[in-house]
Amino acid sequence: MLVTGGAGFIGSHVVDRLVSLGHRVAVIDDLSTGRRQNPNPSAVLHQTNVASQSVQEVFEREHPEVVFHLAARASVSASVREPAVDAETNVLGAIRVLEAAHLFGTRKVVYTSTGGALYGEPERLPCDERHPIRPLAPYGTSKYVGELYVELFHRLHNLDYTILRYGNVYGPRQNPYGEAGVIAIFGGLMLAGKQPIINGSGEQERDFVFVSDVVEANVLALEKGSGQAFNIGSGVGASVNRVFDLLRQATGYTGGPVHGPALPGEVFKIYLDSSLARRELGWRPQVSLEEGLRLTVDHLRREAQLQGAS
Repeated sequence: MLVTGGAGFIGSHVVDRLVSLGHRVAVIDDLSTGRRQNPNPSAVLHQTNVASQSVQEVFEREHPEVVFHLAARASVSASVREPAVDAETNVLGAIRVLEAAHLFGTRKVVYTSTGGALYGEPERLPCDERHPIRPLAPYGTSKYVGELYVELFHRLHNLDYTILRYGNVYGPRQNPYGEAGVIAIFGGLMLAGKQPIINGSGEQERDFVFVSDVVEANVLALEKGSGQAFNIGSGVGASVNRVFDLLRQATGYTGGPVHGPALPGEVFKIYLDSSLARRELGWRPQVSLEEGLRLTVDHLRREAQLQGAS
């Protein structure tokens, strides 16, 4: 097995699960946002960029049966600022991985896409896979172009695939210090006694899905869901204001909300219909938002304590 982005937040959890199932796992990650200590010690780490031709050297060495392609530049606001850089990682990177998979006999590619940024401002909620594709930012566009290349390689080379369109994934190992998910950012700031800033009104809604549930979708895609795209989300919208309040309770933070300007390119309200994944993959989310936030805050607290002790 090969996991691109396997030193990152979601990818490292996928690596852990594959190792626990007895698979030999290799990782491609340039460590630009991933952390060297994240991948399971049993996995082989190849430090390279997915947009580089050196990806083929890794495939030649590892000959993976299945590739989980999670490496991406995943920031909406950064993609608005630097659309060419976004496309280099998300489009060219996908092409490099697909080329290598075809050349070196990979059976299947499980491609990570986005449900939260793909459909634009939805006509109906929850948003299913048949909804028109009309992203509001280069990030969603680049991930959809990657989907099109995945489908193209299936038509050209009979390369099997499953596409997973995630909601807003959160959980342990998400970086609270950079441009990451709102839960990691807010939780990290609250534990440090610092003021989080809510972009816009805070009434914008997202489909928050815990990382262990996303990992389960990837494992199910090993043998199921061939040639299909699936939304992977909770099916419930939660406002940023509600997340702020729940995190305040979990962390003991006493400050109130402070609002800043809304970010360009962001959808106001999105949550996903994942009934197709339930029917075809046998997948359904198991972790509630309240439980997931508690687990995430516990992890952030341990990380803060370790950093304070070092």
